[in-house]
Amino acid sequence: MSTPENRQDAPVAADDAGTPPAGGAERPAGAAPTMTAAARQPVRGHGPMMGMGMPAAKSMDFKGSSRRLLGVLRPERLVLAAVVALSVVSVALSVLGPKVLGRATDVIFEGVIARQLPEGVTQAQAVEALRADGQGRLADMLAAMDLVPGQGIDFDALGRILLGVLALYVGAWLFGYLQGLLTTGLVQRTVYRLRQDVEAKLGRLPLSYVDRQPRGELLSRVTNDIDNLAQTLQQTLSQLISSVLMIVGVLVMMFWISPLLAVIALVTIPLAAVVTAQIAKRSQPQFVAQWARTGTLNAHVEEMYTGHALVKVFGRQKAASQAFHEQNEGLYEASFKAQFISGMIQPAMMFIANLNYVAIAVVGGLRVASGAISLGDVQAFIQYSRMFTQPITQVAAMMNLLQSGVASAERVFELLDAPEQSAEPADPPRPSPVRGRVVFEDVSFRYEPETPLIDHLDLVAEPGQTVAIVGPTGAGKTTLVNLVMRFYEVNGGRITLDGVDVAAMNREELRGSIGMVLQDTWLFGGTIADNIAYGRQGATHEEVLEAARVTHVDHFVQTLPNGYETVIDEEGGNVSAGEKQLITIARAFLADPAILILDEATSSVDTRTEVLVQKAMAALRAGRTSFVIAHRLSTIRDADVILVMQDGAIVEQGGHAELMAAGGAYAALYASQFAEASAPVD
Repeated sequence: MSTPENRQDAPVAADDAGTPPAGGAERPAGAAPTMTAAARQPVRGHGPMMGMGMPAAKSMDFKGSSRRLLGVLRPERLVLAAVVALSVVSVALSVLGPKVLGRATDVIFEGVIARQLPEGVTQAQAVEALRADGQGRLADMLAAMDLVPGQGIDFDALGRILLGVLALYVGAWLFGYLQGLLTTGLVQRTVYRLRQDVEAKLGRLPLSYVDRQPRGELLSRVTNDIDNLAQTLQQTLSQLISSVLMIVGVLVMMFWISPLLAVIALVTIPLAAVVTAQIAKRSQPQFVAQWARTGTLNAHVEEMYTGHALVKVFGRQKAASQAFHEQNEGLYEASFKAQFISGMIQPAMMFIANLNYVAIAVVGGLRVASGAISLGDVQAFIQYSRMFTQPITQVAAMMNLLQSGVASAERVFELLDAPEQSAEPADPPRPSPVRGRVVFEDVSFRYEPETPLIDHLDLVAEPGQTVAIVGPTGAGKTTLVNLVMRFYEVNGGRITLDGVDVAAMNREELRGSIGMVLQDTWLFGGTIADNIAYGRQGATHEEVLEAARVTHVDHFVQTLPNGYETVIDEEGGNVSAGEKQLITIARAFLADPAILILDEATSSVDTRTEVLVQKAMAALRAGRTSFVIAHRLSTIRDADVILVMQDGAIVEQGGHAELMAAGGAYAALYASQFAEASAPVD
């Protein structure tokens, strides 16, 4: 996701960021954005074996997360009201069907009975005759019917009833179809907005949050969890509304037909609720574990894929496979338990429904025999009992989907609730024009509160100066430029740009005046021309070519079959590491920034190309403030100021000749790189 740290319209050549090491080690300056276009995938990512920690598992707040999920649907409340209205009509028509169809059964049954009675007698006479013959139950049943002895089945009435039933079911289908159509649009728009919220949230997150999250885990929340939530809403929303309305409608019809049978049917509801609640209580933690382990497994796979070459070089295939096997086994166990336990709900509901069916059939048969209810009404009631238990069973079966979806929703909400970077000021100050004078005034910073890194640092970089920063690993060199870019905020003191406190400036405007090239190259899956043009929005093809010529990219591009239209593949395998670095340098050149940050920018370039790039950089640095972080001291001998850092403090500063003559820390570093060993090495 693109972030304000690396906006596409900002002239910043951004590369990957590592994780801040414990103990105050330096860290790369910046995090890699992900292009919004599907084809633009990062070619390089973090190093292998990063972010392997298991995400913290917390108890699922099902009720709270469910309420919040309903709040996400609030913008669609009018459409949701239309969905409910359509569901009411569809369910009402469906509920009326069995009652009308029961009347058809009565017509057939009364016709069959009427044909067996002697023609010419009245119904009352037939009833009296049966009573006189000692057949009281049969007489009671016959008295409850509406028939003409000897007439037979009234096919005209039967046809009208069947046509009415057909019209009811067609209408129910039509309104149900419209409800499903509206629901689909409602869900997709909701998930669309949720993705936008997540995208915007990622832009407001500080780099420290992103650095502390395993990248695969973060991607899993943004992709897998949102997709799972979308699937849950799509499959359960309309069905849940219909099921609840069906329960209410069927309940009304059952009490209308026979309160006694309705009470018998309702006896099973508390039992069903208790069973469902107990099963859900045991399955919910497994769904939480399932999605947490999914994120962990994704993080491991992403890291092993990114560091595929290193895994092979160091012979760690078996260890990587073993780690994958353990995490995959954990995901299997959590998924199996979640699905198995929640899957017990539906069989349990079916068993309870069958018990209910038997009780209704027995009592209903006795009521028909006594003439208290017609056969058609019993048939309708049995259908209603099935219709009544079916939505209850559906709701119970949806519990596993709902639990899985709410678990994913909570993971997304955790991301949305993460602490954000400070808000941008309404009317921020800005230097105009940006000259590039950078001043550190008594700056202190630490990644961890208890671990000091930079304390009371003072530094002045004048416009046009090249400031080289050297020192051992972990000295705080990259942290220094991170603070200039406001990837991290200082804990004390301030940093000014042309007299303006960078903490008061708009981040996008600040970073828009800075170009950056890092040691770890970041290219997306696109053409070479597109990768260079990423440095400045709206750059012309001629400007891209000029930047390529200045940085000597043009030389090797001309040897490629498709030239600047050569597509960088996912691993960047069709260009060398040095050529990829040259492309990122060209991207920074095209940005034409006031301030340059070069963090080991020539480390992947061969010696001959390094000389050419150094010449191009010298021309680019004219009139611009440049911060150059280097371990190869030969590349910064011509810097205006060389800062030697140790443990977050500047211990020496000056020109190359001056520092060499001083014989201090810089001279020792220089000697360690260029002096021959005084003793044999085993």
